[in-house]
Amino acid sequence: MHLLHTMLRVGDLQRAIDFYTQVLGMQLLRTTKRPEQRYDLAFVGYGSNPEHAEIELTYNYGVERYDQGSAFGHLAIGVPDVAATCAAVRERAAALGGAITREPGPVQGGTTMIAFITDPDGYKIELIERRA
Repeated sequence: MHLLHTMLRVGDLQRAIDFYTQVLGMQLLRTTKRPEQRYDLAFVGYGSNPEHAEIELTYNYGVERYDQGSAFGHLAIGVPDVAATCAAVRERAAALGGAITREPGPVQGGTTMIAFITDPDGYKIELIERRA
């Protein structure tokens, strides 16, 4: 078995694509338009499945906002240096509707360095330092 993708519902597909590609450095892998069914999809990631898991961004026509609820936690991305990554993406994230919501620092009760970014739709993304 392989994890293929995680689907996130977004209120503005192009804004979400811009955030994940311009802020987090992912590639736009493919898009699908389904006007008859009133939704469009965009798949982004650091490579295509099955070698890499992807994020499926789903825009349902006419829906600009979703309630996050309390069940979903976050996505996690490994980075070589959390502080440097936050410094590099801070302005781009803000310009595209996202924000750094937890500054770089050690995880509670541990030493692993982490930070959190929130995307324009309110999804949390944890940056976890993974030095080579």
